[in-house]
Amino acid sequence: QVQLVESGGGLVQPGGSLRLSCAASGSIFRIYSMGWYRQAPGKQRELVARITTGGTTIYSDSLKGRFTISRDNVKNTVYLQMNSLKSEDTAVYVCNAEVLRVVSGMDNYWGQGTQVTVSS
Repeated sequence: QVQLVESGGGLVQPGGSLRLSCAASGSIFRIYSMGWYRQAPGKQRELVARITTGGTTIYSDSLKGRFTISRDNVKNTVYLQMNSLKSEDTAVYVCNAEVLRVVSGMDNYWGQGTQVTVSS
């Protein structure tokens, strides 16, 4: 089992920045990748960014350049640096982990989410 706890959300003005954190605990030795998703009211959940233990990153094309994902494998923590925030970035941001099974395949684990609100 893997537990994920997000932090860093809050209220920020347009054009401002926030850094989200996601700390993993439990069977952390089996984590293959961690990522961030977001869901705004009335919209589908979308992938923001993902990073593997080896450092490979994937970004949503629409967000690439403003958002940056990084990791600290020692602390088992991933970060999402969000710059030049816009009102349309307002959403619940949820941390995800892909965890390798003992035999084959992976399981997905999710955090509780953290609210990001961009407003003046």
